[in-house]
Amino acid sequence: MKRSYFSLFLLISLAACKDGDQEFDASGVFEADEVVISSEAVGKILRFEIEEGSSLKAGQVIGSVDCKNLSLQKAQVEASIDALGQKTNDAAPQTQILREQLTTQQRQIATQREQLRILERERKRLDNLVKAEAVPAKQLDDVEGQIDILKKQIETTESQLAVVTQQIKSQQQQVSIQNRGVLSERKPLEERIAQFDDQLQRCNITNPIEGTVLVKYAAADEMTATGKPLYKIANLSTLTLRAYITGDQLSKVKLNQSVKVFVDNGKDDYKEVSGTVIWIASKAEFTPKTIQTKDERANLVYATKIKVKNDGYLKIGMYGEVKL
Repeated sequence: MKRSYFSLFLLISLAACKDGDQEFDASGVFEADEVVISSEAVGKILRFEIEEGSSLKAGQVIGSVDCKNLSLQKAQVEASIDALGQKTNDAAPQTQILREQLTTQQRQIATQREQLRILERERKRLDNLVKAEAVPAKQLDDVEGQIDILKKQIETTESQLAVVTQQIKSQQQQVSIQNRGVLSERKPLEERIAQFDDQLQRCNITNPIEGTVLVKYAAADEMTATGKPLYKIANLSTLTLRAYITGDQLSKVKLNQSVKVFVDNGKDDYKEVSGTVIWIASKAEFTPKTIQTKDERANLVYATKIKVKNDGYLKIGMYGEVKL
């Protein structure tokens, strides 16, 4: 009988020693950066391929909203743009005759200049012969007269060439002004097309961040609207322990400080993980009712955030203890 009492006393003593060994400096609850993803389109949800607990990647398309009405509106605007293209004029057909005339005059000038070059060479030859009294001076005078006539013809042709060139330019400018009025209607339509493309892109439900679906708010075949929540997601690979310390402990805690974090691992047992202090509140607050501190009499505490890498064991809302 005495041995039984002794054994019971020993077990109680060991349990008391175990509990006494675990003196923690702070405690708190694990949380994650939860993001509520809302619809960016209005319509019927055609497909929504997620479930609570699903792991999603950033940029993953997980569903779509019926936006057939937007597609029809875009097609109408595209048809209007095509119609504008038929209203624009091309200056080429209108200036074709003038361009042909311009080409003829350019060839004529080239021929006249070649004739002038030949006559000037002949005048030089005759000038030498007249000086040598080998030919009459009248031959030289005849050539010089031909040269003067040819130069005037070239001047006339060049003047005509300038007129035709100006006529072509004027017609091109006139057509350009006419087209400018038509094309001014095109830009707003193109902007509307860009808006429709953006809205149609938003009809795809695209997950923005990597994480795990926590709550699903919608389902396929339901109607949705812009801003209506679809699901809640969080990256659970790293959790944050919001722990509270007293004013006396504040001097012992620094940013980027490594600390030991303990979570329940069965009855009277703890799992230890490492954490890093990433934030310390600048103002004190009243101790939350669900939080215990090292000094139970402390009414005011400072909140801290401790970043902890999650191997899958930690859960949102789980209680955690801290040793500084």
